[in-house]
Amino acid sequence: MAKIIWSEIDEAPALATYAFLPIVQAFCKGSGVDVETKDISLSGRILANFPEKLTAEQKVADNLAELGKIVLTPEANVIKLPNISASVPQLQAAIAELQEKGYDVPSYPEEATTDAEKELQARYAKCLGSAVNPVLREGNSDRRAAASVKKFAQKNPHRMMKPWPAPGTSKCRVAHMDTGDFYETEKSVTMGAADTVKIQFVDEAGNVEVKKEVKLQADEVFDSSVMKVAELQKFYAKTAQEAKEKGVLLSLHLKATMMKISDPIMFGHAVKVYFKAALDKHADTLVSIGANPNFGLGDILNKMNKLPADKKAEIEADINACYEGQAALAMVDSRKNITNLHVPNDVIVDASMPNVVRDGGCMWNKADELQDTIAMVPDRCYATMYREICEDANRNGQFDPATMGSVANVGLMAQKAEEYGSHDKTFEAPSNGKFQVVASNGTVLMEQSVSTGDIYRSSQAKDIPIKDWVKLAVNRAKASGEPAIFWLDEKRGHDQQIIAKVNKYLPEFDTTGLDIRIMNPVDAMKFSLERVRKGLNTISVTGNVLRDYLTDLFPILELGTSARMLSIVPLIAGGGLFETGAGGSAPKHVEQFLKEGHIRWDSLGEYCALVPSLEQAAAADDNPKAAILAETLDVAIGQYLENQKLPSRKVKEIDNRGGSFYLALYWAQALAAQDKDAAMKSRFAQVAAEIEKNVDKIDAEFIDCQGSPMDIGGYFRPDPVKASAAMRPSATFNAIIDAM
Repeated sequence: MAKIIWSEIDEAPALATYAFLPIVQAFCKGSGVDVETKDISLSGRILANFPEKLTAEQKVADNLAELGKIVLTPEANVIKLPNISASVPQLQAAIAELQEKGYDVPSYPEEATTDAEKELQARYAKCLGSAVNPVLREGNSDRRAAASVKKFAQKNPHRMMKPWPAPGTSKCRVAHMDTGDFYETEKSVTMGAADTVKIQFVDEAGNVEVKKEVKLQADEVFDSSVMKVAELQKFYAKTAQEAKEKGVLLSLHLKATMMKISDPIMFGHAVKVYFKAALDKHADTLVSIGANPNFGLGDILNKMNKLPADKKAEIEADINACYEGQAALAMVDSRKNITNLHVPNDVIVDASMPNVVRDGGCMWNKADELQDTIAMVPDRCYATMYREICEDANRNGQFDPATMGSVANVGLMAQKAEEYGSHDKTFEAPSNGKFQVVASNGTVLMEQSVSTGDIYRSSQAKDIPIKDWVKLAVNRAKASGEPAIFWLDEKRGHDQQIIAKVNKYLPEFDTTGLDIRIMNPVDAMKFSLERVRKGLNTISVTGNVLRDYLTDLFPILELGTSARMLSIVPLIAGGGLFETGAGGSAPKHVEQFLKEGHIRWDSLGEYCALVPSLEQAAAADDNPKAAILAETLDVAIGQYLENQKLPSRKVKEIDNRGGSFYLALYWAQALAAQDKDAAMKSRFAQVAAEIEKNVDKIDAEFIDCQGSPMDIGGYFRPDPVKASAAMRPSATFNAIIDAM
């Protein structure tokens, strides 16, 4: 029997699973396909990593490690929903919730001084940032809008696009560093043979500290780069002054979740620069209470609760004074005075920059109105492509979802490729000196001079995934007939090595009649946008970070959300990982659900991912029933879109639960209509008839349950009974599904 593994994760997609998974399991019953779950949620990973003081009932298996082994097998068939890439504040909130629920897990030590605290930090590091994706992504990424989804989006364009002002008049721009960033300092080598290299720090007195030993394969690409913090701070100060002079908002766009070491530090420097007067004046007091700018202004304000009331009031007054005479900050929540600099994971570049484009070059100001912004994306490795799309929109106006083409993506991400695998090789310089990458024979392969506080990082990309990525790009170009553009910058150290490999491997595949090119990110963006505006499609072939950024950018503009993308990861070992879109908006969906019982998460990504997953199950076991389930689900998705059963944003209208109900109806009808399997036809004719007879009643049950606050027994670890009851509120529909 083929096995599909459905990941249990966090927030809105986790709640949606309570509604949709019982339908999937009921429909697959008797088909030779088994659907089982594995808990890889943030809370589940915490419990798996700290089992020592848990009761037998509380313990959670290390499902992530188990899945990490499964994806190395040809049998792997995993549906992966979006999970939290936790920042430290999110981790702390999850730990606090578990402790309140009676789970005896240790608190996270922010400032680790003892060996025991350092060990705790290291163990918790496995739960921070992109802990899940590098383990499961043992293949490269094929992300695109399914044809039915794109067709629907053009026929029913989303209404979130706001016009850009008259050509050339917007004050919006993307600001980036011109010197001292990772882009400028990056060095890269391709290993001639397998070796274990050392990353070491050498201070000015010649003392050597080995930071990390890294095993590298033959032909593996290994990088080193440095962010010069003095230049970073100058950049922040200069850009803030420009924003003030132009009367525009100042905003910062980083990825403090996935880049969980480097970007929080860079975020902290922005906090230090903007609030310099107050933070310098009260430096000793703030250090004494453990306030950490890397965790944002919100953490500083929270830690100040430890102080006497008069001292707290004094520092608050000085912080508030910092806003006067400076550029206004972009707001996350103007009602609560939450700015862009309050929490590092509130504004995440891959979700926030598409919204700047979508909103006409604007972000929200303190008066809860849209206003032009200068968007700071410090490092040039990726800032330039955001700069180019903003400049294009300023010249040519807003994009039209009804007519614009698509930019699909083939992404290099297997085996912790590139920066997203750099966390354990990222260090702050303890003093002036240099970081070196040293081969086992003592040869210094790369060296970076640093000053105190500079951020050093190394990343890597293995040869087998790179060759597989090139093959996937050729296959997609062949299947689609669309140009495939490798977004690679010949001036960047890492990309020079990758360009050599692309040129080496492309001739090994049949590229006859295909349009395959290599362009730097600015030229690739220009080329793609020219085609987008003509309604033409293009395939972007990129590294891991651009994969992430582009597969949010274009879908948000085209479809209104990246959650509706089809994301297939053909695993190198032969199995498949099927990802269901992005979860950046998931927290807001949960917030609305808890407040008024309406969950607007759209499970279209899950529906679409299940189709190729069932197709793989059918092919692996030569199972015609699984193939029929896949074919009819595809038909049902088309009906779901055509009949516009997508969740509304408003309470007392259709939400996620109603959407999954209608998908089940259309799926049952399609199964009843097919003639390839008489037993399935008969079974689902009865199911379809039973649902059809009760449609109005079921529909009313899904609407009537809305409008009141919901209790699901927890945010990071909801109570399964309460969450199931909340997400399956139709007794009539439940009876039909459970009877199957």
